[in-house]
This record gives sequence, structure tokens and C-alpha cells, in this order.
Amino acid sequence: MKDWQSVLVESGTTLARAVEIIDKSALRIGLVVDDSRRLLGTVTDGDIRRALLDHISFDVPVNEVMCVFPKVARPDWGRERVLAAMENDVLLQLPVVDSEGIIVGLQTLHELIGKKSLSTPVFIMAGGFGTRLHPLTEQCPKPLLKVGGKPILELTLERLIEFGFHNFYISTHFLSEMIRDYFGNGEKWGVSISYTREESPLGTGGALGLLPHDEINEPLLLMNGDLLTTLNFESLLDFHNEQNCAATMAVRTYEHQVPFGVIENEGCRLRSIVEKPLQKCFVNAGVYVLQPEIVKSVDEGTVVDMPDLLENWIGVGSGVSTFPLNEYWLDIGRMDDFNRAQIESRNLFQ
Repeated sequence: MKDWQSVLVESGTTLARAVEIIDKSALRIGLVVDDSRRLLGTVTDGDIRRALLDHISFDVPVNEVMCVFPKVARPDWGRERVLAAMENDVLLQLPVVDSEGIIVGLQTLHELIGKKSLSTPVFIMAGGFGTRLHPLTEQCPKPLLKVGGKPILELTLERLIEFGFHNFYISTHFLSEMIRDYFGNGEKWGVSISYTREESPLGTGGALGLLPHDEINEPLLLMNGDLLTTLNFESLLDFHNEQNCAATMAVRTYEHQVPFGVIENEGCRLRSIVEKPLQKCFVNAGVYVLQPEIVKSVDEGTVVDMPDLLENWIGVGSGVSTFPLNEYWLDIGRMDDFNRAQIESRNLFQ
């Protein structure tokens, strides 16, 4: 139960501050307490994601989004009883409180059973031309461009390995041999890496048709190979499984300042004028979790992008869910993105 005191959150703390506290730990939960350390509620990664989807301001008190009746354990509970309670309620953490409701610890599934090796296969798209980064990408594929001394794709690979992923597929096209030569079969990192090669560009979804479909028997994590992100991939998988959906798309909040006064009218009558409003929406973050049936629905040689592929599944069966990504995220598409990555990566990926 080490470090549990680092996730204590005082009642009335803003949601923004609670997110900072949770992000600094690996426990993925905040324990909301009063001045006597009496447990008032909990706020988890999932609670925060749902708040984002509901466009709840991060300025609100954490009390407004916390679970006010959390499941708890007692100090005298043994390991088996704690594990049984976690399994029964599908929990990753269980606060420990005494008879007065005072928080005295936190049990986590991670500590009880040890670090898991995730069998979830990962498919990384690394076949693009990167033309907007010329001249850097004329003789080097974009995923091999170095950020902070390491290729972009290596930073992504190492991040995924930290979460326990070990079964990787990489889709290649432009200068594919350079990527194969650098990463090989993954032995250097203690993982397995296989490759697919697009003879001609198939789109971000078409490459799924090149995978060995008989080997994809559980959800597949798919992501673009030119992303830098501190996304908690385990949270993404947990969210996907909870939603029981055909696919999950990670999304990110995008803000746009309209440079004009926006009017609202009814017929020819002016009703209101909002001067230079800030508009917010969710945009595709280039990270997905796909059920095997979606992967296997793409035949070899099919040309399709992921947004178009998922459009076909929105109204089918359990549909498609969205997972709000509030961690660091940068799509390295242009030269200013690349230069920005050099600066921001120093504190994130070193």
C-alpha cells in the first residue's frame, strides 16, 4: 500500500488539481478526505473521463464528480478477501478505512497480483510519407525522426512496454526497410515485433487487412506511429471493456477562438451577439481499440481510413465509444510540431 497518501485530495479541491494529483501517481485514483482524513469519496480515472465527455469544467470541486459511496476494505482483511471484493465489483483499487471511516491505506490490484503481461496485440501505423516534414523525411521515415535522442516510434514502443504490451505489429510502406532494420524482431526490447507492408497506401484502416486475422482473437490496440502521448493505455483498455462496444476511439478536446462576433437570429430578427466565442469540440486522437470482428472485416487490399471504417460500425450492435484523452498528446505532422516535441519531450520521455 505504498504511496497511497500521495493521492489524498482535500474536500473542495478543484477537479483540475485532483487530476494533477492522480497523474503524478500510478494509482489512478484520488481519495477525497476531510480535515480528519475521513474518507468522503473517491475519484478515478474513469470518473474524470466521464466528466470530460459531459464537458464539466475542471474548475468545479472534485466533490461534484466523485463517487460518494465507494467500496472499502477493513484493515484486518486478508489478501484473498480483498481480491474477492475487487473481483466481485470489478475494481482496480480498494480504499482501506478503520471503524471511524478514517483512511488508513489503499489496496491495488497491481500490487496484489504483480505487473501483468498484456496479451493485447498492438498495431502501429508507420507507413506514411511525412511530406510536410521535408526535407527531414526525404531519406528517413517520419517514425524514425529523433525526438530527444530517440526515434519517435521507439519512444512509443517503450511507453507501451511499460504497460506490459509485448506483442507488436508495425505497418510499413515508405522506406520500410529502415524501420525493419532498426527494430528487428523486437528482441532488443524483449518483445515480439512483426511487420506488414503496404505495396500501395491503403489508409489507416486498410492496413488491418494485412494482419494475420487468425491471430487476432482479442481487442487490438491501434495507433498512429507519429504520436507522442503519455496516455494511460491500461485505462483505455479498461474503459473499452467496460463499455462492451465494438470499438473505442480516443478523442481530444480541441478549442477554436472564433475571430468574429457570432450572431444568433430567428428569421430576420437578431436575438444575441457573442463576441469572439471560444468553441470546443472533440477530435480524433489517432488511438483506437478494436474488437476482432472489426479487424477481420477488412479484406486484404481494401483501401479505407479508420474514421470511414468506424462510421460503418456506429449503428451496428454495441456501436463505437469515445475515450477522452486528457494526458499529453502531440501529433507530429508539421515542422513546428517537431520542434515543439524536442522541447516538451525533455520532461516527459527522458
